Amino acid sequence: MYDVIVVGIGGMGSATLYHLGRAGAKVLGLEQFSIPHALGSSHGSTRTIRLAYSEGHEYVPLARAAYEYWRDLEQVSGMRVLHVTGGLDIGSAGSWIVEGSRRSCITHNLEHQELGGAEVNRRFPGYRLPMSLRAIYQPDGGYVLSEVAIQEYVRAAREWGAEVMENVRVRGWSRWHRSTIVVDTSNGSFNTKRLVITAGAWVGRLCPALQSSCSPERQVMLWTDPLEPEAFKPGRFPVFNMETPDGRFYGYPDHAGEGFKIGKYHHLGQQLEDPDDLDRECHPEDESVLRAGIDTYFPLASGPTRRMATCMFTNTPNGDFIVDRLDKESDVFVAAGFSGHGFKFCSVIGKVMADFCQDRSPDWDIDRFGLR
Repeated sequence: MYDVIVVGIGGMGSATLYHLGRAGAKVLGLEQFSIPHALGSSHGSTRTIRLAYSEGHEYVPLARAAYEYWRDLEQVSGMRVLHVTGGLDIGSAGSWIVEGSRRSCITHNLEHQELGGAEVNRRFPGYRLPMSLRAIYQPDGGYVLSEVAIQEYVRAAREWGAEVMENVRVRGWSRWHRSTIVVDTSNGSFNTKRLVITAGAWVGRLCPALQSSCSPERQVMLWTDPLEPEAFKPGRFPVFNMETPDGRFYGYPDHAGEGFKIGKYHHLGQQLEDPDDLDRECHPEDESVLRAGIDTYFPLASGPTRRMATCMFTNTPNGDFIVDRLDKESDVFVAAGFSGHGFKFCSVIGKVMADFCQDRSPDWDIDRFGLR
Protein backbone atom coordinates (compact mmCIF):
# COMPACT_ATOMS: atom_id res chain seq x y z
CA MET A 1 0.00 0.00 0.00
CA TYR A 2 1.42 3.39 -1.04
CA ASP A 3 0.68 6.68 0.67
CA VAL A 4 0.46 8.34 -2.75
CA ILE A 5 0.67 7.30 -6.40
CA VAL A 6 1.52 10.04 -8.91
CA VAL A 7 0.41 9.39 -12.50
CA GLY A 8 2.41 11.27 -15.12
CA ILE A 9 6.02 12.18 -14.32
CA GLY A 10 6.54 15.22 -16.50
CA GLY A 11 7.04 18.69 -15.06
CA MET A 12 4.19 18.73 -12.53
CA GLY A 13 4.41 15.05 -11.62
CA SER A 14 8.17 15.03 -11.07
CA ALA A 15 7.92 18.06 -8.77
CA THR A 16 5.07 16.41 -6.84
CA LEU A 17 7.13 13.23 -6.49
CA TYR A 18 10.07 15.29 -5.22
CA HIS A 19 8.11 17.11 -2.52
CA LEU A 20 6.36 13.94 -1.37
CA GLY A 21 9.62 11.99 -1.26
CA ARG A 22 11.29 14.76 0.69
CA ALA A 23 8.44 14.69 3.21
CA GLY A 24 8.98 10.96 3.79
CA ALA A 25 5.85 9.68 2.05
CA LYS A 26 5.81 6.19 0.55
CA VAL A 27 5.22 7.25 -3.04
CA LEU A 28 5.13 5.62 -6.47
CA GLY A 29 5.48 7.54 -9.74
CA LEU A 30 4.06 6.03 -12.93
CA GLU A 31 5.09 7.32 -16.37
CA GLN A 32 3.81 5.90 -19.66
CA PHE A 33 6.99 6.91 -21.52
CA SER A 34 10.63 7.30 -20.49
CA ILE A 35 11.79 10.09 -18.15
CA PRO A 36 12.23 12.66 -19.57
CA HIS A 37 10.64 12.27 -22.99
CA ALA A 38 9.70 14.38 -26.02
CA LEU A 39 6.10 13.23 -26.45
CA GLY A 40 4.19 15.61 -24.18
CA SER A 41 4.51 19.22 -23.03
CA SER A 42 7.72 19.47 -21.01
CA HIS A 43 10.54 19.05 -23.55
CA GLY A 44 12.47 21.35 -25.85
CA SER A 45 15.15 22.45 -23.33
CA THR A 46 13.70 25.75 -22.11
CA ARG A 47 10.49 27.13 -20.62
CA THR A 48 9.78 30.76 -19.78
CA ILE A 49 9.59 32.04 -16.22
CA ARG A 50 8.42 35.55 -15.34
CA LEU A 51 6.99 37.61 -12.52
CA ALA A 52 5.30 40.27 -14.66
CA TYR A 53 2.21 38.20 -15.34
CA SER A 54 -0.08 39.60 -18.00
CA GLU A 55 -2.52 36.68 -17.54
CA GLY A 56 -3.44 38.02 -14.11
CA HIS A 57 -1.71 39.64 -11.16
CA GLU A 58 -3.12 36.84 -8.96
CA TYR A 59 -0.44 34.56 -10.39
CA VAL A 60 2.44 36.64 -9.05
CA PRO A 61 2.66 35.24 -5.48
CA LEU A 62 2.71 31.74 -6.91
CA ALA A 63 5.39 32.77 -9.42
CA ARG A 64 7.52 34.24 -6.64
CA ALA A 65 7.30 30.96 -4.78
CA ALA A 66 8.19 29.07 -7.96
CA TYR A 67 11.49 30.98 -8.15
CA GLU A 68 12.26 29.99 -4.57
CA TYR A 69 11.51 26.32 -5.20
CA TRP A 70 13.55 26.24 -8.42
CA ARG A 71 16.49 27.60 -6.44
CA ASP A 72 15.79 24.96 -3.80
CA LEU A 73 16.13 22.29 -6.50
CA GLU A 74 19.42 23.82 -7.59
CA GLN A 75 20.71 23.60 -4.01
CA VAL A 76 19.66 19.97 -3.66
CA SER A 77 20.86 18.84 -7.09
CA GLY A 78 23.93 20.98 -7.63
CA MET A 79 22.61 21.64 -11.15
CA ARG A 80 21.71 25.04 -12.58
CA VAL A 81 18.06 25.02 -13.61
CA LEU A 82 17.00 28.69 -13.52
CA HIS A 83 18.53 31.27 -15.89
CA VAL A 84 17.57 34.93 -15.38
CA THR A 85 17.83 37.04 -18.54
CA GLY A 86 15.15 39.66 -18.04
CA GLY A 87 11.82 39.42 -19.80
CA LEU A 88 9.75 41.55 -22.17
CA ASP A 89 5.95 41.56 -22.43
CA ILE A 90 5.27 43.22 -25.77
CA GLY A 91 2.12 44.45 -27.44
CA SER A 92 0.36 47.53 -28.77
CA ALA A 93 -0.41 50.41 -26.43
CA GLY A 94 -3.41 49.47 -24.30
CA SER A 95 -3.20 45.76 -25.22
CA TRP A 96 -4.08 43.14 -22.62
CA ILE A 97 -0.51 41.89 -22.54
CA VAL A 98 1.05 45.28 -21.78
CA GLU A 99 -1.72 46.41 -19.43
CA GLY A 100 -1.79 43.09 -17.60
CA SER A 101 1.97 43.02 -17.19
CA ARG A 102 2.02 46.61 -15.92
CA ARG A 103 -0.80 45.85 -13.48
CA SER A 104 1.08 42.86 -12.07
CA CYS A 105 4.22 44.94 -11.61
CA ILE A 106 2.42 47.79 -9.88
CA THR A 107 0.21 45.58 -7.71
CA HIS A 108 3.16 43.54 -6.45
CA ASN A 109 5.80 46.29 -6.46
CA LEU A 110 7.96 44.59 -9.09
CA GLU A 111 10.90 46.42 -10.59
CA HIS A 112 10.01 47.22 -14.20
CA GLN A 113 10.37 49.70 -17.04
CA GLU A 114 8.00 50.58 -19.87
CA LEU A 115 9.80 50.88 -23.18
CA GLY A 116 8.85 51.89 -26.70
CA GLY A 117 9.77 49.77 -29.68
CA ALA A 118 12.76 51.95 -30.60
CA GLU A 119 14.17 51.78 -27.07
CA VAL A 120 13.84 47.99 -26.99
CA ASN A 121 15.75 47.80 -30.29
CA ARG A 122 18.54 50.03 -28.97
CA ARG A 123 18.95 48.14 -25.71
CA PHE A 124 18.58 44.66 -27.14
CA PRO A 125 19.98 44.52 -30.71
CA GLY A 126 18.37 41.15 -31.49
CA TYR A 127 14.95 42.85 -31.54
CA ARG A 128 13.49 44.82 -34.46
CA LEU A 129 10.17 46.01 -33.07
CA PRO A 130 7.99 48.51 -34.94
CA MET A 131 7.48 51.86 -33.26
CA SER A 132 3.82 51.02 -32.65
CA LEU A 133 4.65 48.34 -30.07
CA ARG A 134 5.25 48.87 -26.34
CA ALA A 135 7.00 46.61 -23.86
CA ILE A 136 7.16 46.05 -20.12
CA TYR A 137 10.69 45.00 -19.17
CA GLN A 138 11.00 43.09 -15.91
CA PRO A 139 14.55 42.04 -14.96
CA ASP A 140 13.60 38.81 -13.15
CA GLY A 141 12.27 37.08 -16.28
CA GLY A 142 14.19 34.18 -17.76
CA TYR A 143 13.91 30.47 -18.45
CA VAL A 144 13.95 27.10 -16.72
CA LEU A 145 15.73 24.05 -18.16
CA SER A 146 12.71 21.79 -18.34
CA GLU A 147 14.23 18.38 -19.02
CA VAL A 148 17.09 18.97 -16.57
CA ALA A 149 14.54 19.92 -13.91
CA ILE A 150 12.51 16.75 -14.44
CA GLN A 151 15.59 14.54 -14.31
CA GLU A 152 16.84 16.17 -11.12
CA TYR A 153 13.45 16.03 -9.42
CA VAL A 154 13.17 12.32 -10.13
CA ARG A 155 16.76 11.60 -9.15
CA ALA A 156 16.33 13.36 -5.79
CA ALA A 157 12.94 11.72 -5.15
CA ARG A 158 14.47 8.29 -5.74
CA GLU A 159 17.27 9.08 -3.30
CA TRP A 160 14.59 9.86 -0.70
CA GLY A 161 12.95 6.48 -1.30
CA ALA A 162 10.35 7.19 -3.98
CA GLU A 163 9.70 4.40 -6.48
CA VAL A 164 9.39 5.29 -10.14
CA MET A 165 8.24 3.08 -13.01
CA GLU A 166 8.81 4.15 -16.60
CA ASN A 167 7.06 2.87 -19.74
CA VAL A 168 4.03 1.81 -17.69
CA ARG A 169 0.63 2.93 -18.96
CA VAL A 170 -2.17 3.53 -16.48
CA ARG A 171 -5.40 2.01 -17.77
CA GLY A 172 -7.64 3.38 -15.06
CA TRP A 173 -8.29 3.60 -11.37
CA SER A 174 -11.11 2.64 -9.03
CA ARG A 175 -12.01 2.77 -5.38
CA TRP A 176 -11.71 -0.62 -3.73
CA HIS A 177 -13.18 0.58 -0.47
CA ARG A 178 -13.31 3.84 1.39
CA SER A 179 -9.58 4.11 2.16
CA THR A 180 -8.01 2.33 -0.81
CA ILE A 181 -7.64 3.32 -4.48
CA VAL A 182 -6.58 0.67 -6.98
CA VAL A 183 -4.55 1.86 -9.98
CA ASP A 184 -4.64 -0.54 -12.91
CA THR A 185 -1.58 -0.45 -15.20
CA SER A 186 0.11 -2.37 -17.99
CA ASN A 187 2.44 -3.69 -15.28
CA GLY A 188 -0.17 -4.84 -12.76
CA SER A 189 -2.30 -3.14 -10.12
CA PHE A 190 -1.16 -0.98 -7.20
CA ASN A 191 -2.99 0.17 -4.08
CA THR A 192 -2.72 3.63 -2.62
CA LYS A 193 -4.35 5.90 -0.06
CA ARG A 194 -4.08 9.02 -2.23
CA LEU A 195 -3.85 9.53 -5.98
CA VAL A 196 -2.37 12.49 -7.87
CA ILE A 197 -3.09 12.79 -11.60
CA THR A 198 -0.63 14.96 -13.51
CA ALA A 199 -1.07 13.29 -16.88
CA GLY A 200 -0.89 16.36 -19.10
CA ALA A 201 -2.72 16.00 -22.41
CA TRP A 202 -3.85 12.51 -21.37
CA VAL A 203 -5.74 13.71 -18.28
CA GLY A 204 -9.13 13.19 -19.95
CA ARG A 205 -8.55 9.44 -20.14
CA LEU A 206 -8.15 9.17 -16.39
CA CYS A 207 -10.61 11.92 -15.47
CA PRO A 208 -13.46 11.77 -18.01
CA ALA A 209 -15.18 14.71 -16.33
CA LEU A 210 -12.26 16.90 -17.42
CA GLN A 211 -12.16 15.79 -21.05
CA SER A 212 -14.22 18.73 -22.28
CA SER A 213 -12.23 21.19 -20.14
CA CYS A 214 -8.71 20.06 -21.09
CA SER A 215 -8.20 20.24 -24.84
CA PRO A 216 -4.84 19.14 -26.32
CA GLU A 217 -3.40 21.30 -29.09
CA ARG A 218 -0.43 20.75 -31.38
CA GLN A 219 2.46 23.22 -31.02
CA VAL A 220 5.77 23.58 -32.88
CA MET A 221 9.08 25.05 -31.70
CA LEU A 222 11.84 26.26 -34.03
CA TRP A 223 15.56 26.88 -33.41
CA THR A 224 17.78 28.87 -35.79
CA ASP A 225 21.44 29.76 -36.13
CA PRO A 226 21.38 33.57 -35.73
CA LEU A 227 23.11 35.71 -38.35
CA GLU A 228 24.62 37.75 -35.50
CA PRO A 229 25.05 35.27 -32.63
CA GLU A 230 26.21 37.82 -30.05
CA ALA A 231 22.86 39.63 -30.19
CA PHE A 232 21.09 36.49 -28.98
CA LYS A 233 23.28 35.49 -26.05
CA PRO A 234 21.43 35.19 -22.70
CA GLY A 235 23.14 38.30 -21.33
CA ARG A 236 21.93 40.43 -24.24
CA PHE A 237 18.56 39.00 -25.21
CA PRO A 238 15.62 38.84 -22.77
CA VAL A 239 12.95 36.19 -23.14
CA PHE A 240 9.78 37.56 -24.72
CA ASN A 241 6.01 37.16 -24.69
CA MET A 242 4.69 39.22 -27.61
CA GLU A 243 1.24 39.97 -29.00
CA THR A 244 1.42 41.29 -32.57
CA PRO A 245 -0.92 41.69 -35.55
CA ASP A 246 0.61 38.39 -36.74
CA GLY A 247 -0.27 36.51 -33.54
CA ARG A 248 1.33 35.89 -30.17
CA PHE A 249 4.94 34.73 -30.19
CA TYR A 250 7.30 33.66 -27.41
CA GLY A 251 11.01 32.99 -27.50
CA TYR A 252 14.41 32.62 -25.92
CA PRO A 253 18.05 33.50 -26.30
CA ASP A 254 20.60 30.99 -27.55
CA HIS A 255 21.05 28.66 -24.60
CA ALA A 256 24.28 26.65 -24.64
CA GLY A 257 24.71 27.01 -28.39
CA GLU A 258 21.33 25.45 -29.22
CA GLY A 259 20.23 28.49 -31.25
CA PHE A 260 17.53 31.16 -31.05
CA LYS A 261 14.19 29.55 -30.17
CA ILE A 262 10.70 30.77 -31.08
CA GLY A 263 7.14 29.49 -30.84
CA LYS A 264 3.68 30.88 -31.55
CA TYR A 265 0.73 30.42 -29.22
CA HIS A 266 -1.97 28.25 -30.80
CA HIS A 267 0.40 27.69 -33.73
CA LEU A 268 -1.96 26.43 -36.48
CA GLY A 269 -5.00 26.00 -34.22
CA GLN A 270 -4.80 22.20 -34.42
CA GLN A 271 -6.99 20.86 -31.62
CA LEU A 272 -6.73 17.13 -30.91
CA GLU A 273 -9.41 14.68 -29.91
CA ASP A 274 -6.73 12.21 -28.78
CA PRO A 275 -3.17 13.21 -27.83
CA ASP A 276 -1.91 9.95 -29.33
CA ASP A 277 -3.04 11.30 -32.73
CA LEU A 278 -0.58 14.21 -32.57
CA ASP A 279 1.27 14.70 -35.85
CA ARG A 280 4.85 14.72 -34.59
CA GLU A 281 6.37 15.53 -37.97
CA CYS A 282 7.27 19.15 -38.71
CA HIS A 283 6.16 20.49 -42.10
CA PRO A 284 6.99 23.49 -44.32
CA GLU A 285 3.82 25.29 -43.19
CA ASP A 286 4.97 24.95 -39.55
CA GLU A 287 8.26 26.56 -40.41
CA SER A 288 6.69 29.34 -42.47
CA VAL A 289 4.46 30.44 -39.57
CA LEU A 290 7.47 30.82 -37.29
CA ARG A 291 9.75 32.22 -39.98
CA ALA A 292 7.23 35.00 -40.53
CA GLY A 293 7.67 36.05 -36.89
CA ILE A 294 11.45 35.84 -37.11
CA ASP A 295 11.71 37.79 -40.37
CA THR A 296 9.43 40.56 -39.11
CA TYR A 297 10.66 41.01 -35.54
CA PHE A 298 14.03 39.23 -35.26
CA PRO A 299 15.72 39.41 -38.69
CA LEU A 300 19.19 38.95 -37.19
CA ALA A 301 18.02 35.49 -36.05
CA SER A 302 17.00 34.50 -39.57
CA GLY A 303 19.82 32.07 -40.22
CA PRO A 304 19.47 28.40 -41.11
CA THR A 305 16.97 26.29 -39.25
CA ARG A 306 18.78 24.11 -36.77
CA ARG A 307 15.82 21.99 -35.71
CA MET A 308 12.07 21.93 -35.14
CA ALA A 309 10.01 19.94 -32.63
CA THR A 310 6.37 19.40 -31.79
CA CYS A 311 4.81 19.56 -28.34
CA MET A 312 1.33 20.06 -26.90
CA PHE A 313 -0.64 22.63 -24.99
CA THR A 314 -3.53 21.38 -22.85
CA ASN A 315 -5.98 24.28 -22.90
CA THR A 316 -8.79 25.10 -20.50
CA PRO A 317 -11.68 27.32 -21.67
CA ASN A 318 -10.38 30.37 -19.77
CA GLY A 319 -6.64 29.62 -19.90
CA ASP A 320 -6.39 29.16 -16.11
CA PHE A 321 -4.99 26.01 -14.53
CA ILE A 322 -6.91 23.23 -12.77
CA VAL A 323 -5.34 22.43 -9.38
CA ASP A 324 -7.87 20.83 -7.08
CA ARG A 325 -9.46 17.76 -5.57
CA LEU A 326 -11.24 15.73 -8.21
CA ASP A 327 -14.97 16.32 -7.75
CA LYS A 328 -16.03 14.87 -4.38
CA GLU A 329 -13.11 12.44 -4.17
CA SER A 330 -11.28 13.83 -1.16
CA ASP A 331 -8.23 11.65 -1.79
CA VAL A 332 -7.83 12.10 -5.57
CA PHE A 333 -6.14 15.28 -6.78
CA VAL A 334 -5.50 16.69 -10.23
CA ALA A 335 -3.19 19.30 -11.73
CA ALA A 336 -3.99 19.85 -15.41
CA GLY A 337 -4.89 22.27 -18.18
CA PHE A 338 -1.77 24.43 -18.00
CA SER A 339 -2.64 26.11 -21.31
CA GLY A 340 0.89 26.78 -22.54
CA HIS A 341 2.04 28.85 -19.57
CA GLY A 342 2.30 26.36 -16.71
CA PHE A 343 5.80 24.87 -16.64
CA LYS A 344 7.34 27.79 -14.75
CA PHE A 345 5.03 26.91 -11.83
CA CYS A 346 5.96 23.20 -11.62
CA SER A 347 8.25 23.70 -8.65
CA VAL A 348 5.49 25.24 -6.50
CA ILE A 349 2.54 23.26 -7.89
CA GLY A 350 4.43 20.12 -6.85
CA LYS A 351 4.50 21.50 -3.31
CA VAL A 352 0.77 22.31 -3.47
CA MET A 353 -0.06 18.76 -4.55
CA ALA A 354 2.14 17.31 -1.81
CA ASP A 355 0.37 19.54 0.72
CA PHE A 356 -3.01 18.28 -0.50
CA CYS A 357 -1.87 14.68 -0.02
CA GLN A 358 -0.70 15.41 3.53
CA ASP A 359 -3.88 17.24 4.58
CA ARG A 360 -2.15 20.60 4.69
CA SER A 361 -3.57 23.78 3.25
CA PRO A 362 -1.25 25.34 0.65
CA ASP A 363 0.46 28.59 1.60
CA TRP A 364 -0.91 30.32 -1.52
CA ASP A 365 -4.34 31.36 -2.68
CA ILE A 366 -5.24 28.85 -5.40
CA ASP A 367 -9.00 29.45 -5.48
CA ARG A 368 -8.63 30.70 -9.06
CA PHE A 369 -7.60 27.17 -10.09
CA GLY A 370 -10.51 25.27 -8.57
CA LEU A 371 -12.62 22.93 -10.70
CA ARG A 372 -15.63 25.17 -10.29
